[in-house]
Parts: sequence; structure tokens; C-alpha cells
Amino acid sequence: MHSTALAPAGAPAPASHALSARPGARSGTAKFLSFTLAGEIYAMPIERVKEIIEFGQLTSVPMMPDYMRGVINLRGAVVPVIDMARRFGKPATVVGRRTCIVIVELTRGADDARVMGVMVDAVNAVLDIEASAIEPPPSFGTVVRPDFLTGMAKVKGRFVVVLDVEKTLSVEDLLALREATQTRPAGEAVV
Repeated sequence: MHSTALAPAGAPAPASHALSARPGARSGTAKFLSFTLAGEIYAMPIERVKEIIEFGQLTSVPMMPDYMRGVINLRGAVVPVIDMARRFGKPATVVGRRTCIVIVELTRGADDARVMGVMVDAVNAVLDIEASAIEPPPSFGTVVRPDFLTGMAKVKGRFVVVLDVEKTLSVEDLLALREATQTRPAGEAVV
């Protein structure tokens, strides 16, 4: 597996997390990783991205939600991989030459960080987006749940869907799903 680490060169984290944490804040430029998914362009705050790896062998895990494609071994750590297309209610991602896994870090608190893999069709580029260029998400007509979105940005004449990674990959939602799938009627065997 080849990987590309994305670490800021001695600079503080971009303001994009602060922008999503404070709705209505509209100043400054933030960096976002853009990627393609089912023909649409999405973006996530770059400070959430740890690295990008080539798509490789996944180990499937029984009784997980359909958008949980499996887990990978990343330098000795078990990392769950989510198919973003399935998470958004679309057909499963068809693995192609440019399919990759974006490794992201999510936080639940000051001491609790979780690493997850996000399967995407292709990674495009790192974009500098002015906070004022991000419009609130539309209340209707999107293929993605509005609460998963920070907003919509127009970049080079094309709309980019800016994701709220914390909500899209909510650790609480994923833990609740895991607990629900582990709850079985009495006497049912665990395989």
C-alpha cells in the first residue's frame, strides 16, 4: 500500500474546524481535501486528514451496516473503512484504478481520537476556500443529509459539497450501530 501523509508544515491547524464549530463565522481561508464520489465533488477539512492510501485488501466484518466495507491493518492498527457512497445512500463504490482510502482522525473529546478510513472514487486536490464562499447547505434537493454538510462552495465554476466530517462519520452513530448489531436475541449464537 502506498500512502501520502498530509501534515501541515509547522503551521497551526487551518481555521476550517473553527468555521464548522461556529455557524455564521465567515472570515479567513481554509484548506480542504477535495475528492470525487459518484461523479460529484466533495471536500473535507484538511486538518482531519492524516493520510491517503491506495485501496488495498479489506477484511469484512460480519453484521456491520452496509456502508461499513470492512477494516484494514494500518501499521498494526485496525482501522474501519466506510464507503462514503453507501453512507450517503448511493450504490456501493466500484473499485477502480483511482479508488483510495482517506485516513481521517475524529475526536469525541480532548483525550479521545478515533481513526477511520473513508473510501472514495478519487482524491482531486487540496483547495483553499474562503469562508465567505461557503454557502449554507440547501434544506432540500441534496443527495446527502443536510446535517452532514457544512455548506456548498463554488470553486472554478463548479459546486463542491463541503462535508461536516464529525457528523458524517459520527463516532456516536457508529458506536450505536455497532451496539445494535451486537444485541442479539437470547440463545442466538455469535459467529
